[in-house]
Amino acid sequence: MASAGSQAGTPDRGPSPAPRPAPEEMERLLKAAHQVALHAWAPYSRFRVGAALLDQEGRLFSGCNVEVASYRLTTCAEQAAVAAAVAAGARRIRALAVVSPDSPECLPCGGCRQTLAEFADPDLPVILERADGTPLLLRLEELLPRTFRLAPPGLRDARSDPEATRPGRGGGSR
Repeated sequence: MASAGSQAGTPDRGPSPAPRPAPEEMERLLKAAHQVALHAWAPYSRFRVGAALLDQEGRLFSGCNVEVASYRLTTCAEQAAVAAAVAAGARRIRALAVVSPDSPECLPCGGCRQTLAEFADPDLPVILERADGTPLLLRLEELLPRTFRLAPPGLRDARSDPEATRPGRGGGSR
């Protein structure tokens, strides 16, 4: 657990609770994450993961893990969901669910936590599922305290300005 100084809240009461999505949103996210996890390609680890997110407009995007023989090149479910959202023009994530039919409380890996931090606020609700099927709600800040962020000079914030990443509009080039 992160120190009180890296989380919202007060030292005597601990971190602020995650903003709770509406029950129907939590159910929608968990259902979508479960459905997509069934399509995961995990022939090596047999560890299937599904992720579903809501963007700033309430649109739902999902993704599953896709393993390849070189684990380094494997795509995580959370990154697949973020990529689908970004491809559709989303720039902000407001809620996320991550599930695995093979393991309760399936936490995002470090790389996924950093990816989420690019598109979400520290209080992003991350919904996991306990072994008994009940939701467990965490904040991104609890999973990734003291987040690493870059602020390149002259680059507009693409998360709040979709035009920033279009060619010739202030975004970087490859």
